[in-house]
Amino acid sequence: MKRDYYEILGLKKDSSEADIKKAYRKLALSHHPDRVAPEKKKEAEEKFKEISEAYAVLSDTKKRQTYDQYGHAGIDQNFTQEDIFRNADFSSIFENMGFGGDMFEDIFGSFGFDSGRSGRSRRARRGKDIQYEFDLTLEEAYSGVTKTIKVPRHDLCLACAGSGAKPGTQAKTCARCQGRGQVITDSGFFRMAQTCPQCRGEGKTISEFCPTCQGKGTIRVTRKIDVKFPAGVDTGSQLRVQGEGEIGQAGRGDLYIYIRIHDHEIFQRQGLDIYMNLPVSFAKAALGAQVSVQTLGGNVTMDIPSGTQSGKMFRLKGKGMPSLQGGPSGNQYARVMISVPTKLSAEQRKLLEEYARISNEDISVNGGSFSEKIKKVFK
Repeated sequence: MKRDYYEILGLKKDSSEADIKKAYRKLALSHHPDRVAPEKKKEAEEKFKEISEAYAVLSDTKKRQTYDQYGHAGIDQNFTQEDIFRNADFSSIFENMGFGGDMFEDIFGSFGFDSGRSGRSRRARRGKDIQYEFDLTLEEAYSGVTKTIKVPRHDLCLACAGSGAKPGTQAKTCARCQGRGQVITDSGFFRMAQTCPQCRGEGKTISEFCPTCQGKGTIRVTRKIDVKFPAGVDTGSQLRVQGEGEIGQAGRGDLYIYIRIHDHEIFQRQGLDIYMNLPVSFAKAALGAQVSVQTLGGNVTMDIPSGTQSGKMFRLKGKGMPSLQGGPSGNQYARVMISVPTKLSAEQRKLLEEYARISNEDISVNGGSFSEKIKKVFK
């Protein structure tokens, strides 16, 4: 069983972002495999991975909210191991701490994510993921829909084929670091790894930059992507579109779409169930009738028994939201609200007064009419 992330870092649940960062830095320094005896290295690696996972979750606002609400089950169900570490900011933690490059990459490489460390990695990395929020109506969430979204991202510069060098020229291997991107010096027990000041960690130098991308190798574009939203999605649902993220040396990252469902003027959603208020006239509630009820799948006919009271709840089985997991749909619940007419014709008033007389009701208390009393009763 996994330990509590806050316990691992020695924190309380109301700890600030700065507290989380400080606690992780302290523990990382204590448990980094480069700082222990060789016979304890494997144990240190496992501990280092444990505290790094805790930091990756708690330092990310959305992952932390999921963990606080659902615990480890929420993290395991919504994020892969790669997702947990993706976009985690380790660069500000480990920059200039003096850890050896090979050991650093071996530990974090086992998770399959970019450590965010300064300097050029020996491994080619995939591009960063993109997070995108998208709004849907409740009707669209009910039926499922395909939408075209516009996603700003970086694409490979075609003018220089991503090299950053002016067409007709080539980037050269950095003479200072020999293409490693880092200048490494030994200092006793530790190896000091610092970003190469000449090539700034790129491993190559460019004499003339590409005029199209200004030497970056990528350009900013807006891409139109058709995304299919399945029936049953809800606010907080997450869709992953593989390969539609930022460009990287080892391919593209992914696009993560976070869904928000608009409030509806008639329906309220609770999980798979739908709730609504159903206006019914006094006559229909008293005598019984068949009424037309609006649902997300179209109108249906429902029987109202005689003597139905205001607030009575009726269930329409299977008329709620479809399940994303393929299970049975939810139900729709219609709460009867007696509708009192605001205006009465002379004949309607006469009939209601006769009804009151037969029922031995005094309709002249404090000068109030029978219709006004009904309004007060069912208000």
